[in-house]
Formats: sequence, C-alpha cells, structure tokens
Amino acid sequence: MHNNGIIAHSKDNVCTIVQELKAKDTIMIKDANREENFHVIQDIPCFHKVALVDIAKGKEVFKYGEVIGVASGDIKKGEHVHVHNVESTRGRGDRK
Repeated sequence: MHNNGIIAHSKDNVCTIVQELKAKDTIMIKDANREENFHVIQDIPCFHKVALVDIAKGKEVFKYGEVIGVASGDIKKGEHVHVHNVESTRGRGDRK
C-alpha cells in the first residue's frame, strides 16, 4: 500500500488525500513524524481533507501548520473535513 494522504506540517490535524476514498477505505500516512493507517468513515473526494484526530466543535483546524478555520461541529478522526464542518477564520474582522 502506498501513501494516499499528504501531511503538509507536523502541527496539522488534517491531511489531504490524493485519491478518492470510500467509507471504510484505509488511509496510509507516512512522513518523518508519523506513520499510521486508519479507516475513513465516509466518502471523501480526491484532494479534500480528512481528520487525523478527533477535533471538537470550536477547536482550530490546522493545515500547512496554520489555522485554516474552526470546527463548526465535532469532527471524528477519519471524517471528511470541508466547508460543511469548518468555519473559516481568514479575512474576518470579528474573530481574532
């Protein structure tokens, strides 16, 4: 099995998948800091994000080592991470 998820930074709690995955498919992550296999819990389109850990509602979502938003609901490890469950914090004057 080859890596099918890319982690951009060691702080990231999501990774980008490089092939479409169906619920129960295995994702393999391997980089300098971690090596892990786990199942995705729902279908995820290619080049979308998957949660590497459980992310509680209101907690920050990290990609590229930077905050890309906050979870708008609880996100489980292996779940699709996208606009339906992440609220962007970029360019907003009402959030610090």
